[in-house]
Amino acid sequence: MADLKGKVAVITGAASGIGLAGVEVFIAAGAKVIAGDIQDEKGRALETRFGKDKLRFVHCDVTDLAQLEAIMAEAPKAFGSLDVVWNNAGHGGTPTTVEELDLDGYDQTMNLLLKQVFAGTKFAIPHMKAKGGSIINTSSISAVSAGYAPITYSVAKKGVAHFSKLAAAELSKYKIRVNAILPGFIATSIFGASLGLPREQADQMAEMLAQGGGRIQPAGRTGRGTDIAEMAAFLASDAAGFITGGEFLVDGGITVGPRHSWDETANSPVLDALGITPEQAEQLRLAQAAARS
Repeated sequence: MADLKGKVAVITGAASGIGLAGVEVFIAAGAKVIAGDIQDEKGRALETRFGKDKLRFVHCDVTDLAQLEAIMAEAPKAFGSLDVVWNNAGHGGTPTTVEELDLDGYDQTMNLLLKQVFAGTKFAIPHMKAKGGSIINTSSISAVSAGYAPITYSVAKKGVAHFSKLAAAELSKYKIRVNAILPGFIATSIFGASLGLPREQADQMAEMLAQGGGRIQPAGRTGRGTDIAEMAAFLASDAAGFITGGEFLVDGGITVGPRHSWDETANSPVLDALGITPEQAEQLRLAQAAARS
């Protein structure tokens, strides 16, 4: 586990999913946390669970820039400094295609997923520039390939990843490191919420994904929030002091290549084009081996 003793972190989207895992991992590693979210009941429960000496909950709608600026200022006010910011809050955004693009939904998605990362970083700088710090931004595997999420979400997450690299260059003079994490399929409620399901049903869908998602990736299991949180904790720690401007895939290997590259039971596109089934391909292989012997 990373060592975060003496560090103060702001985590947005902290009341559930990846953000909640981040709170748990960061506090276990020794950090004090300002937890931001719009889920007030869950946020207050975090204060009760960990105690106000380790965690303060702040209601924070990251699309409200005044609230976002205020949560960054709360860290030094409550715990004396701001060492780490994890811009993690998010949502599935508008599901529409380019042809059917909902322009209002586009604006809302970009404000939630991209603009708030710019703004969160901007508001963190005054509290970090004297002694440095670490800023971590949650991107997505949809930033590197089509087919994982709707187009507006995917473009926003590509922007998050590239922004992190550019900001790392600009903020190096202050010893502020900036990195992006690109999660794969993580068992959280974001998938159900993106379909408009109530929170309880979205949570149930997350459980279903956790049980069945292992079949679609080389790691053989669905990602957990702690998988992302452990990477974030490492990037927040002094052990990652030589790492900035990075884009870190934490995806169970799902982006390594098409399924047949890691699943021997899956057919390759070439064999599909030839109309050859995996069974027929195996028969051909055995026949060739027999002919060579």
